[in-house]
Amino acid sequence: MSTPLEAIGGRRSSSAVTPDAPTHDDLLPLVAACARVADHGALRPWRLIELRGDARTRLGAAFAAASARLAAEAGAEPPSAAELAKLAGKPLRASLLIAVVASHRESDKVEPWEQDVTAAGVGHALSLLLTHAGWGVMWRTGAFTRTAEVHRLHGLTESEELLGWLYVGGVPSGAKPGVRLPIDPAAHLTAL
Repeated sequence: MSTPLEAIGGRRSSSAVTPDAPTHDDLLPLVAACARVADHGALRPWRLIELRGDARTRLGAAFAAASARLAAEAGAEPPSAAELAKLAGKPLRASLLIAVVASHRESDKVEPWEQDVTAAGVGHALSLLLTHAGWGVMWRTGAFTRTAEVHRLHGLTESEELLGWLYVGGVPSGAKPGVRLPIDPAAHLTAL
């Protein structure tokens, strides 16, 4: 078992995954652990949404619809059939997508940006836990994350914002470890 430092230091984004995916029951203890993320006021200003099967196809259709609408609003040429098909296929790159949602709560003490930070922390913690459990994970966002079509598909309320999706699947055999250039930590850690 790796240490937390090794687990975080070995994290990588898996842009390609196999069709295998954790079950709903596999996710529950990981989500429970994510509730330990720093959360000013213990508001739990987040939720996660599983997208499997046809839900991914519907998300692709929402991407395509948003693209067409945005082009029309900008007075631009509509996307081609090939471009729309490519957009519609994006959510099919993994058999499980987990939407990370910031669910803002009314609070006199906790600003919405702090609540966004908590929700993002949950998404990152879940990606680390999934990676540690042996799954391939990639957090994806994009131009359509905050569109009305995608908002409606996820059933978000007016006080919620989508932060992106974790694309989750099996790690392909022969996958190379992630490579990231090392940093000079002193350049990122200063003191007053």
